[in-house]
Amino acid sequence: MPVPAPSTPSQPQPARRPTALITGASGGIGESFARLLAARRIDLVLVARTASKLEALAQELSAAHGIQATVIAQDLTHPDAAEQIETRVQQLGLSIDFLINNAGFASYGEFRTLPLRHELEMIQVNIAALTELTHRFLPGMVERRRGRVVNVASTAAFLPGPLMAVYYASKAYVLSFSETLNEEVRGSGVNVTALCPGPVATGFQDRAQMQDSKLLEGGNPLLSPMMSADEVAREGVEAMLAGQAVRVVGRMNKLQTLTPRFLPRSVMPRLIKQLQSRRH
Repeated sequence: MPVPAPSTPSQPQPARRPTALITGASGGIGESFARLLAARRIDLVLVARTASKLEALAQELSAAHGIQATVIAQDLTHPDAAEQIETRVQQLGLSIDFLINNAGFASYGEFRTLPLRHELEMIQVNIAALTELTHRFLPGMVERRRGRVVNVASTAAFLPGPLMAVYYASKAYVLSFSETLNEEVRGSGVNVTALCPGPVATGFQDRAQMQDSKLLEGGNPLLSPMMSADEVAREGVEAMLAGQAVRVVGRMNKLQTLTPRFLPRSVMPRLIKQLQSRRH
């Protein structure tokens, strides 16, 4: 009769590192988020349009921190972008613990003069893709009873925005949506944070073609000095881990968001238009 082989105690499986999915990760605040989370040994799924930039960043962070960094080159202006991203994440067998909805862009000028297609693409990225990605990944977080979502809004979310009408409105949506979701998931082990910076030193202003806006002039008494992407992302990570619902970045920016409480509503659009009109 064959002698049974001696049983060996099962080896404990190594703990899975958490994974963060970051949109707009090829530069600016998204890249800074990636660097900060990689330093915390969190695996990354990096999403943006430009594969080459993402691949270079993924290789750098993997080598520096011993993490797994996956690249998904995806243009969020496409209506099926969020579905494509979720499909790829599922194919890779990943679970998303941190969702950083950072991608977004703006335009500058009077709404009636701006190309309609560009404004609709902005709504697709700033609102629709953010909403769909959250809907696709939030249920899994709640089911696992752990997770964080960061939606990058703006101080613009608190104000009307003449000369940047759709952008301001899109960020107001992000703020309201995030605060609402954070309350809905209260007690589930998941939190949703709206991160609200003012102007940040990235390529955002160039893409919006607003370089000559008074809003970006030095010495503007209603704005904090322009912050770096690293500073904003650092506050974002801090707020995310603390489970904070809303984080306004910059002392003067915090005061700016309170302005509508003290001025008549009819005054605010005119004031903002003056502040961000062209310098010439």
